Amino acid sequence: MVGIFGGSGLYELLEGAREVELETPYGAPSDKIWMGEVGGQQVAFMPRHGRHHSIPPHRINFRANLFAMRQVGVTRLLGPCAVGSLKPEIAPGHVAVADQFVDRTWGRADTFFEGPEVKHVSAADPYCAELSLLVATAAQAQQMPVHRSQTMVVIQGPRFSSRAESRWYREQGWGIIGMTGYPEVILARELGICYASVAMVTDYDSGLEGSPDLQPVSHEEVLRVFAANLGRLRQLLLATVESVPDQRGCQCQTAAPALP
Repeated sequence: MVGIFGGSGLYELLEGAREVELETPYGAPSDKIWMGEVGGQQVAFMPRHGRHHSIPPHRINFRANLFAMRQVGVTRLLGPCAVGSLKPEIAPGHVAVADQFVDRTWGRADTFFEGPEVKHVSAADPYCAELSLLVATAAQAQQMPVHRSQTMVVIQGPRFSSRAESRWYREQGWGIIGMTGYPEVILARELGICYASVAMVTDYDSGLEGSPDLQPVSHEEVLRVFAANLGRLRQLLLATVESVPDQRGCQCQTAAPALP
C-alpha cells in the first residue's frame, strides 16, 4: 500500500474512499486516513496539517502520523510539500526531489526508540532511491521541470527565514527549504517504510541577492502558487502511485531496526 501525506484535494480522487480513524501509542494523528484505490493500487491519504490546515508544522504529531500509516499497511510513502528555493534555477512551479536533509528543527519527537532499548538508525541515505526515481520519472513524463538530488533544509517554522539565515543556507549549497520534511523521513526509515519527498517550489525564500524584483516569501504567496499548481501535483502523485512496482527493490525495509 502507498501512503501520501499532504493537503486537501487528493483524497477526493481516490476510488471508493473510506475514512479510517485510528489511535496510536503516540497519540492521535493529524486526521483520519482516507483509503481508496488508484489504478489498482491501494492508497492511504492523510492531511498532515489536518483537513482544515489547523495544525502548524511544529505541532504536528509526526510519530502518530507515521505509526498510523504503518498500522493500515503502508510500505511506501510520498511526502508532498511546499518548499522555498535557495537556487536561481529552481523556480516557483518546479518540482524538487530531495536525497539529503539538514535538520534545523528543535523539540520535535523524532524517534520511536526512547529507551530503555536503544537503537541507532543510519541517516546516510534517508530517502528511498527507488521511490524518488519514480517521482522524478513521472514528473519528466508530464513535462514538469524537476530537480533531482536536492538537499532540503528543514526549519522549525511557522516563521520564515531571516535574510541572514537564507543567505547562510544558500552558501552551504543547499537547494530547497521547508518545514515538514523532518522528522517525517527519518521516522519512516525507523519503520522500514520507503519515503520520497515531492516538493513543490512556491517561492525564493527571503529573495535572491542581486534580484531586487524578487520579494521575500509571504504566506499568501505560498498559498497562491501552491493552489495554482495543485492540479499538476495531484496528477504527478497519481502517476507515481500507478508506477509503483509490486515488489520493493530497495534496502529501506532491511535498514530499519526492530521496534521495541
